[in-house]
Amino acid sequence: MAVIDRGNIRRLWTALLTGAAVCAYLASSPVAFGQDGLLASASQDDSKLLLTANELTYNRDSQRVIAKGVVRMKYSGYRMVAQQVEYNQQTGRVIAHGNIELIEPGGNKIYADEMDVTDDFGQGFVNALRVETPDNTRIAGESAERLEGDLMVLNNGVYTACLPCAAKPEKAPLWQVKAERVVQDGKTHTIRLEKARLQLFGHSIAYVPFLTVPDNTVKRKSGFLFPQMSITDNLGFGIGVPYFQVLSDTSDVTVTPTYYTTQGLLLQAELRQRFETGMHTVTIAGISQLKSETFTAGTSDALNDNRGMIASKGDFTINPRWAFGWDAMVQTDNNFSRTYGLKGYRNDVQTNQIYLTGTGERNSFDARGYYFNVQDTDNTESLERKQAIVHPVVDYRYFVPDPIYGGELSLTTNLTSITRLKQDAYALGGYSRFNGLEGDYTRLSTEAEWKRTFTMDSGLQITPILAARGDALWTDMSPASFTSGGTSYAYQGMMHDDAAFRGMVTGGLEVRYPWLFTALNSSHVIEPIAQIFVRPNEQYAGRLPNEDAQAFVFDATNLFERDKFSGFDRIEGGTRANIGFRYNGTFDNGYGVRAIAGQSFHLAGDNSFASYDLVNAGANSGLESDRSDYVAMAAFDAPIGLSLSSSLRLDKDDLDINRSETGISYSDRRLTGKLSYTQVKAQPKYGYNEDRDIIQASGTLRMDDNWSLFGSINYDLNGKFAAERRIGIAYQDECTILTVSYSDEGNINSSRQAANDWSINARLAFRTLGDVSIGSANEDWADMDIGWKPNNY
Repeated sequence: MAVIDRGNIRRLWTALLTGAAVCAYLASSPVAFGQDGLLASASQDDSKLLLTANELTYNRDSQRVIAKGVVRMKYSGYRMVAQQVEYNQQTGRVIAHGNIELIEPGGNKIYADEMDVTDDFGQGFVNALRVETPDNTRIAGESAERLEGDLMVLNNGVYTACLPCAAKPEKAPLWQVKAERVVQDGKTHTIRLEKARLQLFGHSIAYVPFLTVPDNTVKRKSGFLFPQMSITDNLGFGIGVPYFQVLSDTSDVTVTPTYYTTQGLLLQAELRQRFETGMHTVTIAGISQLKSETFTAGTSDALNDNRGMIASKGDFTINPRWAFGWDAMVQTDNNFSRTYGLKGYRNDVQTNQIYLTGTGERNSFDARGYYFNVQDTDNTESLERKQAIVHPVVDYRYFVPDPIYGGELSLTTNLTSITRLKQDAYALGGYSRFNGLEGDYTRLSTEAEWKRTFTMDSGLQITPILAARGDALWTDMSPASFTSGGTSYAYQGMMHDDAAFRGMVTGGLEVRYPWLFTALNSSHVIEPIAQIFVRPNEQYAGRLPNEDAQAFVFDATNLFERDKFSGFDRIEGGTRANIGFRYNGTFDNGYGVRAIAGQSFHLAGDNSFASYDLVNAGANSGLESDRSDYVAMAAFDAPIGLSLSSSLRLDKDDLDINRSETGISYSDRRLTGKLSYTQVKAQPKYGYNEDRDIIQASGTLRMDDNWSLFGSINYDLNGKFAAERRIGIAYQDECTILTVSYSDEGNINSSRQAANDWSINARLAFRTLGDVSIGSANEDWADMDIGWKPNNY
């Protein structure tokens, strides 16, 4: 209840009394008259007091106005309903009785049985008070006193953010805080609970001398946050108490000292600064480990006692089209942030980057520089030195707005410049693989593509395609060679310390003939597709580095691509034809079916997928022969929340399954789940000398409106091990979230890169109060959609 101008209210009540007296005189009634509604408007600032009641009485001798019946008052944003309201002009007090409801301008609803306050609502007493805020926070007290300075003190008060039970309103909420005194301060916008007891299901579980929480008008408030805890095998039990400090309207800092029973005190601070165009965050953390020997001997965790990190992240919008930012981390060793689970920096690979992006109606620009922090147990940082330092990679795409000879012309440009400090190479099954060479590599590529679609009266669609591309390359890299297991491996034909230029011109034709079939309750579209692309052989095939076209999978998604390589370092050459069809069926009952199938043929020239390069990108892909494997993909959707999809690559000779990916998902009110199975035959030339059979499953089962079970697993059928497992239970409602989970992880070589084999994660959050956490439970909460998140989510 905010303090309002006492003078205005006195003038309004005076006008009200005067009006009542005049009406009484005209009606020749000495002391009382009935009034259905009265509007007083006499203040100089044009504020209006609206009062309606069944009966209005004015006593000229005692200068009292008494409104009875269904009394409604409205003034300056305040609205009140009561059974009786009395105003004493001599004392300046307003006394209300019976089922009082007062709604403040800010939206707070105040309920009481009796109210005795001054006419500016600045001071007074209230019995059986209950306050409801717009965010559903509730405060109740046996009695309350309104004091000067916008203070309200409730005696024997109760504070909660839980809604009352609809069936049993008298039942205690899930959680509440009972206090001898509750002090609501309208100036500091805080609620102070003194001699407080936290109760769950009506039973006290904790006592605190005092507890201060911000009211519903506050977005940020300095103070201690709820503790954070963790349990891991090499760190021990950890407990941290964050302190949040508001520095200004646009900046704040959170300082979190965390004590681990095994390793000692970890200090962490996060400084946030918001600008008109963006946000900047600085994170600092450090520890002097007490027992580094508890980690596996020889690892970076065991060899470094004093450990720390500093990180900076910024995201800014220059204008509606342009944005820039960065995310950078530096740490004393390569596994500190991951071992201690620092928020935002605990991934296996931390990607440091700086970027500039722009988007227009018909063009886009993206420039980024990368440095990859590989967080593993190797103190020599060997894997990190094998990663490319990207400085930078630039992509630009432009679509000419006006048709060129009736067709669409697009331009694509890519600039890639990298440095690698250490060669990344290994041998597997007698085959060598050079993921990256030591040295510098720069490539500038530009491509123009024109295409136009002609649609015949019969529905036949013919699309001619013309494309021209040019590349300029500079290399200064060490020779590709290494020794493994006593055997020397070397890559012949690689260009070193030289510049090269290459080009590619493509002429293509695509023919489609969509057929539409309609039935009583369904419609079907079958679209046969045939393509042919004529072009010269790929220049310098296998003689240039391959940095961005290493990941290659031939399936139905790229069957009809003009260039099936995933990046710019390789160019598909030679003459190739692609033949297949698309199918789309829709049914009136909501069911849908989609499918693609076909095959690719190398007709002339050198087959780029059969050429040997540093990583053997096309080996065992299904495209290395003149006639490719068969590829197909189908998907089925049902209105009951069920989806099924499958992708196959079948051997061209015996139809054996060389690769398959099958997934099923289901979602309804009670059950949400995903299950996938991936089968890939051995690809020794591509770096996999064993068959891979991987099952991934995740799901959530809602046992009722609040409780649910969740879990996930990534299991290798051949290696007989789980790469990752997680299982847990969750509770959620409008005021509370609780999750408890167990997780562990492994890898195919049974050589763990994580310092902790397993972890227990738990989190209990009370809306408006805060949350208590054990471990890292953020990912457990990612799919919860109850409309609110914990304070430090």
